[in-house]
Amino acid sequence: MVSPQARREAVALLKAEWQLSERRACGLVKLSTSVLHYESKGDSDGQVRERISVLANERRRFGYRRIHILLKREGWAINVKRVYRLYRQAGLAVRKRHRKRIGLTERVPLQLREQPNHAWSMDFVHDALDNGRRIRCLNVVDDFTKESLAIEVDTSISGLRVTRVLDRIAQHRALPKMIRVDHGPEFTSQMLDAWAHKRGVNLVFTQPGNQPRTPISRALTGAFEMSVSMFIGS
Repeated sequence: MVSPQARREAVALLKAEWQLSERRACGLVKLSTSVLHYESKGDSDGQVRERISVLANERRRFGYRRIHILLKREGWAINVKRVYRLYRQAGLAVRKRHRKRIGLTERVPLQLREQPNHAWSMDFVHDALDNGRRIRCLNVVDDFTKESLAIEVDTSISGLRVTRVLDRIAQHRALPKMIRVDHGPEFTSQMLDAWAHKRGVNLVFTQPGNQPRTPISRALTGAFEMSVSMFIGS
């Protein structure tokens, strides 16, 4: 089988030595004029492949589907099948770790807040009733004012429930620029990630080896735990 490049060279030879027209030469070697004039555009996947690698490094627990969502947010016109192909070609894969949770985003050092409503913190408190049934309490705190913005109590609180609590707070005050959370499944869920992106809120995950709460929320949550224990025990 003769390659297209070899046919192009044959066309050039016929035109130069036999003075044949381009159409006649292409007909003799059975090469279309469109293939003759085709010019490779190079590696069109280079930029998107590089961006996929960067996102996979930043979001180490994101697979190709969630990376596809991030690319679309950045304005890339790309379908999920192409992302999967480039993801596999780059040798990327989500590592399965059973004993240690890995955050979905890059962790940043804890910073002190300088004004109210700039940053909030969220955390869960766990306890049990007299009958042994466990309860969960979601605490939302303003890092600057130390104000408790919401306390949601139930036997189970999903990522969707967390977004509803935040929307309820937003009815009477503006949302912050960032919310500090730990790596619990409710905070790393796609539901909360999509909610934060839509409202322009940055989810900041705690650093490895640190306490999962800010010093302010840790103190308030400790006091809340004591109050709950006293109430349940009374």
